[in-house]
Amino acid sequence: MKKLLLLTSLTFAALTARAEEALTPLKIEFPPPMLTGTPVPAKLANLEAPNVKPPQILVPAGVTNLAKGKKVTSSDPAPVIGDLSLITDGDKESEEGYFVELDRGLQWVQIDLGASAELYAIAVWHFHSQARAYMQMIVQVSDDPEFKKDVHTLFNNDEKNAAGFGVGASPAYLEKNTGRVIPANKAVARYVRLYSAGNTANELNHYIEVEVFGRLRP
Repeated sequence: MKKLLLLTSLTFAALTARAEEALTPLKIEFPPPMLTGTPVPAKLANLEAPNVKPPQILVPAGVTNLAKGKKVTSSDPAPVIGDLSLITDGDKESEEGYFVELDRGLQWVQIDLGASAELYAIAVWHFHSQARAYMQMIVQVSDDPEFKKDVHTLFNNDEKNAAGFGVGASPAYLEKNTGRVIPANKAVARYVRLYSAGNTANELNHYIEVEVFGRLRP
C-alpha cells in the first residue's frame, strides 16, 4: 500500500510539474508563396476572409513534429498522382512532384504516429500554388486505428453534414503557403485522420504535407 501511495504521489507530482511548464510560441516553417494557377472563384457560404493569420499556439519544451517520416494510409491506396509517403516527408513546396492527388469523392489520409502522444497542433498543406478551398475538410484524432471509438474532431468545415460527421463550425479557407494550423488542445491520440471531398477548382483531393506537433506521454 505504501508503495502504491508513493507511485501515486510521484505521478501526481509529474502531472503537476507538466501543468506548470513554461510555454513558448510554436515555430512552424512555412514554404515560400508561389501562386501560379489561375484563381477559381470560390462561392462558399462559410468561406473565411483571405487575410487571416495562423493562430499562435503555445507549447512546452519537447514538442516536435511527430508525423515526420511516419506511415500514411488512405481510403484511396493508389493515388492518381504521387505516393502517400510524400505527405510526411517534410517537403512543403508547391511544385509538381511534391503533392499527392487522391480520387474524387470523400477521401481520407491517416497518419500513424507510432505511439499515443499529447498533441498541440496539426498543420496541413493541401495545394497552395492556387487559391482554392477544400470542402468537407475534417480532421480527427484517436487511439483507435479504425476511428470507431474515442474520436476527437479538431476541425470540420462541412457546413451541410455531407460527410455524416455532423455540421461543422470551422470555416472553409483559401489555400496559401501558410496552410492551415489547427490547435489540438492537448488531445491524446496515436492516429490522425484528415478528410476532404474535392475543392473549388476540381473534384480531386490533394495533400502536400501534414505536420503533427506533440510529445510522447510520460
